Amino acid sequence: MLKKSTAAFMVIAALLCGSLLTLGVTNGYSLFSGQAAGEGLISSVKSNGLQQKESQKLGTALSLIEGNYYETVDRDKLIDGAVNGMMEALGDPYSNYMGEETAKQFEESIEGSFSGIGAEVSSDNGKVVVVSPIKGSPAEKAGVQPKDIIVSVNGESLDGLELNAAVAKIRGPKGSKATLKIIRSGSTDPLELIITRDDVKLETVYAKMEKDGVGVIEVTQFSLNTGDRFKEELSKLEKQGLKGLVIDVRNDPGGVLPIVIEMAEQFVPSGKAIVMVEDKDKQREISTSKGSGKAYPVVVLMNKGSASASEILAGALQQSAGAKLIGDNSFGKGTVQTSFDKQLGDGSLLKITIAKWLTPNGTWIHGKGIKPDIAVAQPEYFSVAPINKSVTLQYNMNSADVKSAQVMLDGLGYKPGRKDGYFDAGTKNAVKKFQAAAKLDITGIINAKTAEAMELALIKVIQDPVNDNQRNKGIEEIRKEIKAATSKK
Repeated sequence: MLKKSTAAFMVIAALLCGSLLTLGVTNGYSLFSGQAAGEGLISSVKSNGLQQKESQKLGTALSLIEGNYYETVDRDKLIDGAVNGMMEALGDPYSNYMGEETAKQFEESIEGSFSGIGAEVSSDNGKVVVVSPIKGSPAEKAGVQPKDIIVSVNGESLDGLELNAAVAKIRGPKGSKATLKIIRSGSTDPLELIITRDDVKLETVYAKMEKDGVGVIEVTQFSLNTGDRFKEELSKLEKQGLKGLVIDVRNDPGGVLPIVIEMAEQFVPSGKAIVMVEDKDKQREISTSKGSGKAYPVVVLMNKGSASASEILAGALQQSAGAKLIGDNSFGKGTVQTSFDKQLGDGSLLKITIAKWLTPNGTWIHGKGIKPDIAVAQPEYFSVAPINKSVTLQYNMNSADVKSAQVMLDGLGYKPGRKDGYFDAGTKNAVKKFQAAAKLDITGIINAKTAEAMELALIKVIQDPVNDNQRNKGIEEIRKEIKAATSKK
């Protein structure tokens, strides 16, 4: 979603350690350290670590490197590299190794405090792939989208790098700048985004009461405080006469499993399933609700950035509470991770996929996502790519940037007549009209100043709820259900 050009991005470093919202297992397992993270699980693992031959092989390799490599070797770096290599060999983008500093930031991310650009990423076949930008973050404002591939930072390629190494290049001191090149499906040329690194504290729950007793609660992430915040906001809406609820988990990359179970219990009737967790031996554990459900109708908004815990909530409410899902197909992350830090003894951490999760009816959504009951697309300008400010666009040019400009102009109400990338007379006339309204030099040429003004104007259009097709459809559906329920009385 385009929100701002060359804006201050905040790299959420901890989110860049793999999938930010890896999930903990039920019965005491948790995503974060400090609460027996994986301690109960480790005792059940049938392994004694390295066998003598394996230990000898690794020790010999280390000895040969230290004794023969032409430069002085950092032994700690080699050991970390060996552990990283094992994690990479799993071929799982959600299992990875974190050094002490990265592990510290990862734990902070679960608590809702971040430093970075505000985008959660994972590694997929050596590519750094965006899972989702965080609501209100510079990443979202600058137009970062789910499935974007970050190919370079400040001219340094990330291709093939182990994820922690890629994160190290993206991270940096507050106030420093980074230029990201991004490949997006459907775009012929890489996008370039200039980033100013910064700190951010994350609020995860936003609520609003609309007309006719329709409440909207947006959940941006399932952090440790999200369950309590959700209860607070829901209680406020109910006291205001809530008759139906829209839960918005669009671009929510997930979170801590016990938190999403706690939230789902408020809507899923007692005894009904919320989620199933299946281990490597195909043994399934079902989390069932201890709640009583709600008498009012509920819909869930989701999109391709709704991942992990968001999908658990959507699946549970759809299959066990009768809620409708509205929007786009979800991301498709159906695995469960837990973190091991105490065992390593040096502040570092292993995050390992230990199980898969399934929806109440036993569906594994991994790689496929969940289909909405009602598919609703956003306006084209919601996902338009930012314009490259280093190039001046003018009559008779043909490029992806011209196409982006035409989509923006159309979204702003200045009809260019076409959106195919060719800068014709109609496009030039539309640019002049925008420049006149924005009190810019009326040239019909899109320079950096005009491009920035167009993008800033479009931010306001996108932020206006009137233009949010998915949100509006969700509210419309709730109103229909409220009316239908009232007519039956």
